[in-house]
Amino acid sequence: MKRIIRFSKLFFPAVIFSVALTSAGVISYFAMGGFNLGVDFQAGLVQEVQFAPTAFSLTWSGRGNASIAFDRNGMYIVNSGVGVEARTVAFPFNEYGTVGALAGAIPSRMEGLNVRLNVSERISSQWLVRSAQGNPQLGSEPYLVHYLDPESPEISIATVREAMSSLGQNISVQTLGQPRDRHFMIRADDKQMDGEEGVPAERITNILEGFFGAGEVVVLRSDYVGSRFSKNLTDQAGMLIGLTLLIMLIYVTIRFKPQYGIGLVIGIIHDGLVVVAFVVWSGMEFNTTTIAAILTILGYSTNNTIVVFDRIRENLRIYPDETFVTVLNISLTSTLNRTIITTVTTMLAVLSLIIFTTGSMRDFALALQVGMISGVYTTTFIVSAFVNFWEIKRLKREKLKLATAAGQIIVKK
Repeated sequence: MKRIIRFSKLFFPAVIFSVALTSAGVISYFAMGGFNLGVDFQAGLVQEVQFAPTAFSLTWSGRGNASIAFDRNGMYIVNSGVGVEARTVAFPFNEYGTVGALAGAIPSRMEGLNVRLNVSERISSQWLVRSAQGNPQLGSEPYLVHYLDPESPEISIATVREAMSSLGQNISVQTLGQPRDRHFMIRADDKQMDGEEGVPAERITNILEGFFGAGEVVVLRSDYVGSRFSKNLTDQAGMLIGLTLLIMLIYVTIRFKPQYGIGLVIGIIHDGLVVVAFVVWSGMEFNTTTIAAILTILGYSTNNTIVVFDRIRENLRIYPDETFVTVLNISLTSTLNRTIITTVTTMLAVLSLIIFTTGSMRDFALALQVGMISGVYTTTFIVSAFVNFWEIKRLKREKLKLATAAGQIIVKK
């Protein structure tokens, strides 16, 4: 038999450490006022902005309606309406490589469309920013088309927070993409500020333009989350996690024994509390991405635990004369290589997300990294310790029954 690692010697210290860690996390949760909730779980406004100068502006004075759209290949003007033959005029970037060429071609190809150029004609049309707001209608009010030079200086998140500081503490700013993208998400909750109910989208845009300059801000997305929706989302998240625990308990109880099912649920709760402590201590925003990370961690930890349970069941048949704690140590030792290889390879993939991403994706990866370490620790020490404790109590009860039965036989004689 290969050398057996006596994991059982660390069961008691590990339980003490886990109780201290999870208790500290729960205390911190209440002491720090709960999670740093994202707007997904509280009523408010989500506005996605990008800081990019204006390349040119468009106005429409022709017949019918005109709208503008972009994709990575070009710009498109759609003319439609009553008494007008619907048509779409395309301006491919490979044909109009500069803003000057594009601005010169627009009036000649679409009568009634007027262009005012704000930058050098040599600016590449590939740098134009594609808005995610659909196909804006053109009219007498100038529609601004922005561009982003790849060599533009970065704008730090601290600068954006400084710009939004006049709205108080109820504003959160998050970086999206790479710093050179100058792309941010601004979240404002629905509490009263400066005597107003909530923060209108126009107010945020005006504040940013006042700080960075008129025509320098592109609003890519603006969504409002109502209080009823945020409450429903919170309730559904709680129900989802509770249902996960119940299903896991039923599955493991049927496949193995009740003590294994209870041990698995204890392990899942332990992992959940560890992630909660990490989210609270790190100040990470708690949103739907965090819920996805927690559920992913629970699934990962459950898979690792079931592998160990399956090996215990197999080794109980192979070593019928060994004590349960010995079989437990044999099982944990035999699965150690598999646990290390799968965990390390997964953590390397997650580490790449931590290094090369930002914003909510990076938070997701950080939570996963902590959760995977916790999952291995939980399976090895917490769940195994509970199953071993259950087995010790079961043997004591059986010995007590045998002793009681033997005493009754002696009395009768």
